[in-house]
Amino acid sequence: MLRVGGEALPEEKSYMGKKMKKNFDPIIMVKDDGLIIPEVGIWSLEKYQLLGGYCDIFTKGMRGKWNNLVYLDLFAGAGYSKIRENGNVLKSSALISLAIPTKFEKYIFCEKEPDSLDALCKRLDKIEGDMEAVVFDGDCNLRIKEIKKSITAYSKGNTVLTFCFLDPFHLNLHFETVKTLASDLVDFLMLQALHMDANRNLKNYMDENSEKIGLYLGDKNWRNEWKKLKLLPKDFVKFLADQYDAKMKELGYLTAIRHAIKLPDKNVPLYYLTFYSKHERGLDFFKKVNDYSTNQLVFGI
Repeated sequence: MLRVGGEALPEEKSYMGKKMKKNFDPIIMVKDDGLIIPEVGIWSLEKYQLLGGYCDIFTKGMRGKWNNLVYLDLFAGAGYSKIRENGNVLKSSALISLAIPTKFEKYIFCEKEPDSLDALCKRLDKIEGDMEAVVFDGDCNLRIKEIKKSITAYSKGNTVLTFCFLDPFHLNLHFETVKTLASDLVDFLMLQALHMDANRNLKNYMDENSEKIGLYLGDKNWRNEWKKLKLLPKDFVKFLADQYDAKMKELGYLTAIRHAIKLPDKNVPLYYLTFYSKHERGLDFFKKVNDYSTNQLVFGI
């Protein structure tokens, strides 16, 4: 059943991706359906491969061990994206997660932009099958308590494991949002725009009136540590990554796996895809997906 903002729509809807071949390929080309399709750089293919690969190995590996597997996408987008360099239209994160062979029991999406939200809901409406999906509108940082309540409740006889994908365009994900979810068993794959945003805006963020990094790290006094370490501007990205990892470890997460996304053929870093899990099994899954995706990546689609 599709729910928008936690409220059920008048008609019951079912959502099941098409039957996929045995070796799941997250790069799924589709036709332009006339709805909004955001443009992305060709390096997004790398992101889709890692996301889809982990969704696939996660559900296959955990099926039967947990009563409920939940997929959470807090920057869900429109469901489709267009590769800027070649015009190809592909399924993006939300619809990739619905296309995997072994499904999650529940899907929860949040999208802030009204046009993308509308397109996502219409695309979900066209998918055949039976799958529960809850769609929230607005800023996930503001709606996180409601979003968490929509996750299947954990009990002794009803175990729940969640995989959360976070794909913000810049450092607009609040640490409190992650912390709220992390009180349960949740694996995270998050985009960290440390080169695209932090590295380019250091001067602005050093201004005492700027709250952005404080919200991102969950520490309004982060500048004290920066000054204490006497680091250079070129160290800002590493500083933020290290500070974030330390905060995640306080929540019980193991050492992060950080995958650098770079401009093809130019070796220019854009952002990181960072994976966090509280269990070695999760890290092992992601390492396998990371190795496989890196070996298989081809930008010439």
